[in-house]
Amino acid sequence: MGALHDRMQRDLTLKQLAATTQAHYLRASRALAAFHWRCPDKLGEAEIKEYLNHLVSAGAAPEKLRMQVAGLRFLYGVTLNQPELAERLPWPKVPRKKPDILSGSEVQKLLSAVRGVVPAMALTTAYAAGLRVNETCRLRVEDIDSKRQLIHIRLGKGKKDRYVMLSPTLLSMLREYWRTVRPRDGWLFPGRGRNTHILPKTVSKALTIAVKLLKLNKRITPHALRHAFATHLLETGTDIRVIQELLGHASIRTTARYAQVSKRHIGRVESPLDLLGTKRGEVLG
Repeated sequence: MGALHDRMQRDLTLKQLAATTQAHYLRASRALAAFHWRCPDKLGEAEIKEYLNHLVSAGAAPEKLRMQVAGLRFLYGVTLNQPELAERLPWPKVPRKKPDILSGSEVQKLLSAVRGVVPAMALTTAYAAGLRVNETCRLRVEDIDSKRQLIHIRLGKGKKDRYVMLSPTLLSMLREYWRTVRPRDGWLFPGRGRNTHILPKTVSKALTIAVKLLKLNKRITPHALRHAFATHLLETGTDIRVIQELLGHASIRTTARYAQVSKRHIGRVESPLDLLGTKRGEVLG
């Protein structure tokens, strides 16, 4: 693709899309070019749909197909300035699967089974505060505000900052973790290289190993801990509007439906981590 690839990369950067999204979109454009052996700017609607039909015939998963369409719609709608063509590329239907929800006892066993001090603490933090794995990995030491009992999430999904509560149990665990690990370069969860944080794939791999060790028959990823966090808060009576704020949902529909919650209110929310192994936590299972 050459010059077109560079133009698309520039447009993706200007849109400030996530690095992983940029990589997927660029890969979709290169795959289209490789399929036809021609630069995408020389292709029309028929050729694009022929490629997408090839993916369907080859058994591509709906999620992969949707990402391909998203990438090509960006290429033609933004970089090549052909919005009418982009609009005619149909969105594939992706089945909405309900996530497997971990009980409180399962969360407790799972977090205890994770090998490695850093990934184990990262996953515990993700559950305690309902964080996405990327948000957890990018936490810096100064983001932990013990005085106000808050965690500052910087540039989460949608490039937005937010605050979540800092569980007293988590704070105690983090202090012990600090004495053991002594995180370097300002990262709360450092990676192997200098001035790098732990990678999401490293955290995911550690969780997968723990799931296999416990022989849990559920689809468990780091995001499952976020689902468990939200579900457990609901089950213990936390207002749904508070949960929406804690999760950092950014859609217009969510923003219109739920009221904003003050940071002081968030700081007083009790994390489900504090309930594990206690009498009140029995409701979590």
